[in-house]
Amino acid sequence: MNGAVPGSDGRPRCGWATSSTEYERYHDEEWGRPVHGEAALFERLSLEAFQSGLSWITILRKREAFRRAFAGFDPLTVAAFGAGDVERLMADAGIVRNRRKIEAVIANAGALLALPDDVTLGSILARYRSTDGPPPVNLSDVPATTPGSTALARELKTCGFRFVGPTTAYAMLQATGYVNDHLRDCWVRLDVARATVPEAAR
Repeated sequence: MNGAVPGSDGRPRCGWATSSTEYERYHDEEWGRPVHGEAALFERLSLEAFQSGLSWITILRKREAFRRAFAGFDPLTVAAFGAGDVERLMADAGIVRNRRKIEAVIANAGALLALPDDVTLGSILARYRSTDGPPPVNLSDVPATTPGSTALARELKTCGFRFVGPTTAYAMLQATGYVNDHLRDCWVRLDVARATVPEAAR
């Protein structure tokens, strides 16, 4: 079934969210809800980059290990990681051991810190907030990329961010509340629609 389907409590949810308790909890409590603060947004961007080419459930199950490995995704700390830290992370079986992705997260921490004083990751994302169009009815109605996510990826790369292609950029917008792609009949959609995302997360 491509549309909303009943979850463990019988309430309708996006079909992707019903295959595991981890997915259901993430869908209900996090996906599409506003994320506040640069460190929290940096964490989400990092996890979306690590997810590229993998199942999101893999990332969810390793999330606490990622947080330990990357110092809670504190940008100042991660930006100071050196070659020894890269080797430490490559030896950490608790995370996804992909050198390019690890180095991208470190570079992205530096790019975030290098943003002008009047610009934040949150303020960049806010420029690509989208409320256009009818809500998706089926999972097949949800795009993998949009013109907005392509432009966002381009802007982030211009700012020095890595591993942020249009698909990753769109997943970031969906996950952090700048796009509401919960299906029309999903019970979470209205909750998300009522929430607001600050113009700049500081």
